[in-house]
This record gives sequence, structure tokens and C-alpha cells, in this order.
Amino acid sequence: MSWYDLWTAVAGTGPLEWAAFATGLVCVVLAAVGTIWNFPVAIVSCALYVLVFHRALLYSDRNLQFVFIAMSIYGWYEWLRGGQQHQALVVTRATAPEWLWLALAAAAYTGGFGYYLANHTDAALPYLDSLTTAISLMAQYLLTRKRVENWLLWIVVDLIYVPMYWYKSLHATSGLYLLYLGIAAFGYWEWRRLMRQAQAAPVLDTVNPPTR
Repeated sequence: MSWYDLWTAVAGTGPLEWAAFATGLVCVVLAAVGTIWNFPVAIVSCALYVLVFHRALLYSDRNLQFVFIAMSIYGWYEWLRGGQQHQALVVTRATAPEWLWLALAAAAYTGGFGYYLANHTDAALPYLDSLTTAISLMAQYLLTRKRVENWLLWIVVDLIYVPMYWYKSLHATSGLYLLYLGIAAFGYWEWRRLMRQAQAAPVLDTVNPPTR
């Protein structure tokens, strides 16, 4: 494909997808730097992508947006009040039980919903669509709990989404997920820094107790 073909494809992207693109990009940047304002922006972006994915016959990704909206509301609360003594959450690592039940749920969703889409709908790429949905749900849950590993899952799923959306002629969205890939790498680096900062805080308080 020539640069002219690339530009023509991207230029043909509709205003709805561009609006979803812009809000989605802002949302991920806000999440990467650890600000709670990523959640209201995510709600707007997901609502727009419901329409985008429905038109592209990506039904699993369409349904995923409804779940993301609900999880954004949940995450908004958790970041504010989900920590110890109902204080704000700090960045931590995922636990072994979390990984286990998330992996089992993802496998069940991929197999079950992929089979349904393949046999009862005109969905494009039913099993791949279901797999990316399952991984995205895992990542989003970990993000709502401020688990640093959520960014590793976003990196994996973004590597799949970029060519998948290009194949479905969602060129702006494919480009967006390429940007997401870089932001996810930055988010992982930044959240590790925030986690180390949170872990060091009690030690600093002990060494330098506040004066009365």
C-alpha cells in the first residue's frame, strides 16, 4: 500500500469515528498519568464506539463498550474510595487469585461467545473479536483496581487490535490503537514509578515522623 492509499483510507474516516478516536486517546493518556478524570472521558468515548463497532459488525467489541461504561463508573468510585479506610486507591500488583479467576473467565468468554457469534450472527472474526474482548475486560478490571499489570494486557491486546481494525477498514481506530500501544508502554513505566512511590511513603513517614 502506498502513502497515497494510506492517506486516502484515513481521510475517508467518518466524523463519528474521529470523535471516538479523539476522546479515546484523551482517556488513555489521562489513565497513563494516573488521573481519575480518565473515567468520565472513557464513558463518552465508549458511547461513541458502540455506534462505530455496530456499523462494522464487530458485535463483541460493541457489547464490550457497554461493559466499559459500567466499569468506568465502578472504577471512578474505586479510585476515590476503594483504598484502605475508604481512601483513594494506590497502585499495587495483581494477586494470584485475581489472575486465576480472570484467566478462567477470559477463556470461558472467548470460547462461549466466539462460538455464538460464529454460528448465530454475521459477525466478522468471531473468535478473535471475542479473545480481544476478553483480554480487554481483564485489563479494564485491573485498571479499576489500580493494578500495574493492566498495562501489560493492554499492550498485548493493542498488538492484535491494530491489524484487526485496519482489516475491517476502521483506519482511524487502527491508528488510535497504534498510539495506545505506545501510551500503554508509558503507562506501565509511569505506574511502576507511582507504585514504588506509594510503597516508599510509609517508610519515609517512619524515618521522618511529622512534627506536632
